[in-house]
Amino acid sequence: MAAGLCRVSLLRLSRTFSPGANPALSIQTWRCASTRASYGQTLLNVPETKVTTLDNGFRVASEDSGLPTCTVGLWIDAGSRYENQRNNGTAHFLEHMAFKGTKNRSQMDLELEVENMGAHLNAYTSREQTVYYAKSFSSDLGKAVDVLSDIIQNSTLGEAEIERERGVILREMQEVETNLQEVVFDHLHATAYQGTALGRTILGPTENIKSINRQDLVDYISTHYKGPRIVLAAAGGVNHDELVKLADKYFGQLSMSYEGQAPPVLPPCRYTGSEIRVRDDKMPFAHIAIAVEGVGWSHPDTIPLMVANTLIGSWDRSYGGGNNLSSKLAQAASEGNVCHSFQSFNTCYTDTGLWGIYFVCDGMTIEDMTFHVQNEWMRLCTSVTEGEVQRAKNLLKTNMLLQLDGSTPICEDVGRQMLCYGRRIPLHELDARIDSITASTIRDVCTKYIYDKCPAVAAVGPVEQLPDYNRLRGGMYWLRW
Repeated sequence: MAAGLCRVSLLRLSRTFSPGANPALSIQTWRCASTRASYGQTLLNVPETKVTTLDNGFRVASEDSGLPTCTVGLWIDAGSRYENQRNNGTAHFLEHMAFKGTKNRSQMDLELEVENMGAHLNAYTSREQTVYYAKSFSSDLGKAVDVLSDIIQNSTLGEAEIERERGVILREMQEVETNLQEVVFDHLHATAYQGTALGRTILGPTENIKSINRQDLVDYISTHYKGPRIVLAAAGGVNHDELVKLADKYFGQLSMSYEGQAPPVLPPCRYTGSEIRVRDDKMPFAHIAIAVEGVGWSHPDTIPLMVANTLIGSWDRSYGGGNNLSSKLAQAASEGNVCHSFQSFNTCYTDTGLWGIYFVCDGMTIEDMTFHVQNEWMRLCTSVTEGEVQRAKNLLKTNMLLQLDGSTPICEDVGRQMLCYGRRIPLHELDARIDSITASTIRDVCTKYIYDKCPAVAAVGPVEQLPDYNRLRGGMYWLRW
C-alpha cells in the first residue's frame, strides 16, 4: 500500500518539472517525497490501542501487531514516591519477594513453569510505578497472565525468604554505588526535592532494608494494589477480547475500595534550587548533573522541552563526529576537549520534572564545560534557529519510532501512558504536536523554565574546580543592552 502511494506521488511530482530542470535535484526531491509518504503511512498503519475498563476499575490495554510472541505486564500506580521516611524501600523489596513463591506455586514450581514455556519474567520499580511483565509465545498468553496474577495477589512472603532477600538488596545497593551515574542522579533528586518523597531513593536507606518486615509488605499491597491503580498492558500477538476475559477471570475480584482509610494520593514535591558536592580527589573523573525544574507528563510544555532536550543532544569521545556535529555543545566539547561525554535529560513525573544535563570530565576542565553548557542553554532561550529546531524535531521523531521496536518497548509505552495520561497517545498525534513546534516556541518555553532560574546541582569526584553555586546561578541569565 505504501509503495503504491509512493509511486503515485513520484508520478505527480515528475509532471511538475520542466524539461530543463536539474535531474539531480529532481531525483533528490522524488526520494524525499517517497520518504514522506512512507513515514506518513507508517504512522497511520500503527495498530489501534484498545482499552477496556472492568467493573472494579481495572484497565486492560493492548496493541495487536500479529506477532508470534507477546509481552504482557501489570503497570501499578505505586512506587517510592508513595512511601514515607519509615517504609521507604518497601515497593522495591516487594518486587524482589514477588518471585519467591505463592500459595499456588513454590519458587521452584514458578521458575520451572516459566522456563518450560520459554518465557521471560521480570519486574522493576521506579519512583512512581511498579511493573511486573512477562514475554512469551502468543499461544501462552493465558499462562503468562495466570502467573502475573498469582505473584501479585498470592505471594506467600515467607519470613525465611524475606531474611534472604535483605542480603540480596544490600548487595544490590553496593552495586548501585559503583554506578556513578546512578549515584549522581540520586544526589540530584535528593537536593532538588529535598525533604519530599521524590528526594528519597528507590531502594531506600540501609536501616529500612534491615527493618522491613512481612506486615510492612502486606500493608503496602493492601493499600496500593487496587483495581483502579493497575493496568494490564499487552503488545505483540494478542487478541484484546481474549485478554479482557483473562483479566476478568484473574483480576475481576481485586478490590477497588478503601475501607476505613483514605485512598493514597501523590504527596506534593516542591523543587529547591540547591547543590550537593561529594568531593573525592582520588577519582579519575568528575561526574556532574545540572538541572532546572521541568514539567509533568501531561503538561502542554512537555513536547517543546523534549525538542529542546534533543537540541542539546548527547556526545561521547568514542563517537566519530567532531567539529561538524549538529549539536553546538558537542562541537564545543570536541574542539575544546572539555569533557569525556555528556547527555541531556528530561525526566518527567506526574506533576513535576527535571530538565538538564549530565557530563563526565577531567577535574581541570569542569569550569570550561559548565560555561559551555550554560552558554548553550542561554542560546536556546534567545537565539535558536528554525534549522536547528527542524533537525531536532526530525531526530526526536526518529528516536520515538526506534524506541518502539519490539513488543516489550511497545507494551511499556502502553502501560506507562495509561497511568500517566489515562490513554495511549497515537503516534500521528505526537507527530503533529512535534511538527507544530517552532523556534519561537522553543525560545519562549526555554525562557520560561531555564532563563534566570535556580539550578539543582549534584557533583561527585574531583570537583574542586566546579564554580560555587552563586556563580552557577549567575550563569543562568545574560546581561545585554
